[in-house]
Amino acid sequence: MEDPSSANPLGEPADESGLSRRKFLVLGTATAAAVASSFAARRLPAETPVAPLAAPTTETPWMAKLSLRVNGATHALELDTRTTLLDALREHLRLTGSKKGCDHGQCGACTVMVNGERINSCLTLALMHQGDEITTIEGLGTPQKMHPMQAAFVKCDGFQCGYCTPGQICSAVATLREIKAGIPSHVTEDLSAPAKLTTLELRERMSGNICRCGAYSNIVEAITEAAGAKDQA
Repeated sequence: MEDPSSANPLGEPADESGLSRRKFLVLGTATAAAVASSFAARRLPAETPVAPLAAPTTETPWMAKLSLRVNGATHALELDTRTTLLDALREHLRLTGSKKGCDHGQCGACTVMVNGERINSCLTLALMHQGDEITTIEGLGTPQKMHPMQAAFVKCDGFQCGYCTPGQICSAVATLREIKAGIPSHVTEDLSAPAKLTTLELRERMSGNICRCGAYSNIVEAITEAAGAKDQA
């Protein structure tokens, strides 16, 4: 009688059908792969030609002619209608004192004054300010002839890196105007009485101007110095 192992070169015992364990596993794997391939072929759609990607198109911006009155001078400009006041000042008029910090109206570095009131210039379009009187840090004073608020910031060391300082100073000037005009703030206790220049009032009114160096106490001191008043709190 023939030894079953003699027909198997690997020396593995075969069962009654003559298949060794190794050959059975190989055949099973091959069968499973064939079934899977056949199933996938039936599910795949017929190959269709892929259209080439279209070349990117350059959108033509809507331009508008306008005039801006900045720091007492009138400037004729032609701008993309989407241009913010901040970008118009910095990129087109080269007044780079106003800084682009967050570009979301959250840090106050871009603060300028429009008709005497402070605004975040990154949140408004230049096109909206024809005929307005715009004042930037450059329009307040020069190194040779500083505005009292600028001089107070220097004297009281109201800055460190200086990036936020132009916005801080513009906001501080407008803040004193608000207090003088009797405009209340969130912390004003008596709405029927004149607003007072207190540390609490200044901190609240200047809270939209962030100083990441943390010179807040010196900033309050500088504003008080510029106002010629002492803390009444």
